[in-house]
Amino acid sequence: MAGQRAEGAAVRAVAARFREVNGDHAMTPADDAYVNRQFVELGALCRQVGRDPHEVRELMSARLLPLPSYLRSDGAEMVPADLFALADAAGGPDRLRAWFVGHWSDPDEGEQEWDAYLSGRYVCLHTVSPATIRRKGELVAAIEAALAAADSDSPAPAATLSALVDELDALMPDFTDYDRLRFGGPVSRDTHITALRTHRPPIGAQ
Repeated sequence: MAGQRAEGAAVRAVAARFREVNGDHAMTPADDAYVNRQFVELGALCRQVGRDPHEVRELMSARLLPLPSYLRSDGAEMVPADLFALADAAGGPDRLRAWFVGHWSDPDEGEQEWDAYLSGRYVCLHTVSPATIRRKGELVAAIEAALAAADSDSPAPAATLSALVDELDALMPDFTDYDRLRFGGPVSRDTHITALRTHRPPIGAQ
């Protein structure tokens, strides 16, 4: 009985922290369907890899592992299939922060990215790692710089801009409408891929 109470308290703590970070937005059936395609239930993943879900939730609450990416409409904690990959690469959750932050030459930037990683909101990448986070930032900045140059009567080479958009596309999933609610507007796919591909002439893969 005590174990069940502790487990229930851990589930509630993670859910409360998730809503504190993301707001309390309802998941629609379409949102649930998207999440089921892209993510896995925390309990199912823990059974698959031999982890204790209660311990994992405690690590999330202790800011040693990221929060779930989504809470499905039935309350299920949905996480990436490679949730434990970075902690394993670092040598364990206790070493993950130093390992993660160390991928940035600017420690302050590394800490900011660490906070973003812990939030579980890096749903803008198929695979979340310091390398993909940095590459996404580089691509977004390069696309914006190319567009700004074009606006300044210095047209960006179409092939270069197209290649940047296509590479960013390969890094990013589709997102769902829930994401546009919790992020408070268009997501990066909307602004840096879809909008450019509906541009005339379109930019990137057809």
